[in-house]
Amino acid sequence: MATLSAPSFAEDTKIKFQLDWRFEGPAALFLVAKSKGYFTQEKLDVTIDAGNGSGNAVNRVASGAYDMGFADMAALMEFVGNNPTAPSKPVGVMMVYNDTPAAVFALKKSGIKTPADLAGKKLGAPVFDAGRRGFPVFAKANQLDNAKANWISMDPALRETMLARGDVDAITGFYFTSLLNLNARGIKDEDIVVMMFPNYGVKLYGNAIIASEAMVKQKPEAIKGFLRAFAKAAKDVMADPDAAAKVVKERDGLVDEKLEARRLKLAIASAIATPNAKAEGFGQISLPRLSLMASQVSDAYATKTRIDPAAVWNGTFLPSKAELNVFPK
Repeated sequence: MATLSAPSFAEDTKIKFQLDWRFEGPAALFLVAKSKGYFTQEKLDVTIDAGNGSGNAVNRVASGAYDMGFADMAALMEFVGNNPTAPSKPVGVMMVYNDTPAAVFALKKSGIKTPADLAGKKLGAPVFDAGRRGFPVFAKANQLDNAKANWISMDPALRETMLARGDVDAITGFYFTSLLNLNARGIKDEDIVVMMFPNYGVKLYGNAIIASEAMVKQKPEAIKGFLRAFAKAAKDVMADPDAAAKVVKERDGLVDEKLEARRLKLAIASAIATPNAKAEGFGQISLPRLSLMASQVSDAYATKTRIDPAAVWNGTFLPSKAELNVFPK
């Protein structure tokens, strides 16, 4: 007599995860967790998709199309501030870019050396760029009149080209994106002026892992497992970025492995393993700093309602202190 096989009670929890951008160096943090089986060890079946901006990542998690994502904390704050009655609001559950990677770039030959030199100049960036959106905070910190900022909008693919051609005097962009894009256009590091927001009085957080309201309410253990697996991978990635870049190449054969290894190292140095991150602890936040950011984003983005920091952050899913000890010695 044929026997029916027993049902599997330990079926892995499926998680659809949305990146903020393409499969580039920093995506290794998530791809390594998948390729090394860390998600599987936590009984998770994780699908990782490329993204096209933090705003879209937030919207897709809010809509339920994705369970979790990776997005700029300011984009999450903007969504919550502008959608007070939204049926589902994502929350940040782990900080990854403790310092915003946003920066202003100019060419040395332009004569721009300091924030004061940007007065009256043509600034270029896509309308959704995190540096452009946060520029009022940068302007205020450096006594610039933001009202006089002369912005030119363009597609992301044209931003660095327009700076190289002289169509704009300066651009905003993520440090590890725009610098390498300018290099690809034949401009050497020594010919570029970089004003990284954190070096000019801007205390904004960068990208965090976010989770949907449904995940928070219905699958808290899955979020905890995801973050444990991610922390393990982050430790591996920071210990050996070159090996991590190979994993990105495996996922997208079109990427330049050496370039993405350099991008990953720049991201680690400028946004992930920073003095602030080491002081606050990997994955964690300082509540006074998050509160200040909520106030600054409310003003800079002119949100419909003031942003409540408690509405955008839930640190209860974070792994133990030992598991968050990921920075290389």
